[in-house]
Amino acid sequence: MNANLAAILYLVSGVLFILALRGLSSPTTSQAGNRNGMIGMVIAVGTALGTLFTQGKLDGLTIGLILGGVAVGGGIGAVIARRVAMTSMPQLVAAFHSLVGMAACLVAVAAIYTPAAYGIAAEDGTVHLTSLIELSLGLAIGAVTFTGSVIAFAKLNGNMSGAPILLPARHL
Repeated sequence: MNANLAAILYLVSGVLFILALRGLSSPTTSQAGNRNGMIGMVIAVGTALGTLFTQGKLDGLTIGLILGGVAVGGGIGAVIARRVAMTSMPQLVAAFHSLVGMAACLVAVAAIYTPAAYGIAAEDGTVHLTSLIELSLGLAIGAVTFTGSVIAFAKLNGNMSGAPILLPARHL
């Protein structure tokens, strides 16, 4: 798949994910938000599969791993979604969101340790500067997302007070 086309498709899916979050903020727009999220995910997964296919990396094992991941993740998500009360949905969203932040951190760390596997290694074995910047941003944003979501979960669940967290020497 053409890199420019893939970038545009990922951008479209990202916009659809943002619209999904916006739509899910109100009961009257929740169906449209849900639909936007599903369409965004189909575009993102289709683009990833198209990229793997054009790179010659889409073999039986890869397809099996993808389908296995979808089945396990979808199964766990379905079971959790059915068991959680609607009044606990904000906590569930915060918990799932923390996993997204952790995944971003783990991908960045894995890419740093095995740059050749991610196609970001220079000829001398180091990581390209642009990739280092991208991975650093991904790691920082993922870490903030993870910790913020864990704190949000704890506050929503009543495990932590709603008072602001004031760090010593914060103005220094």
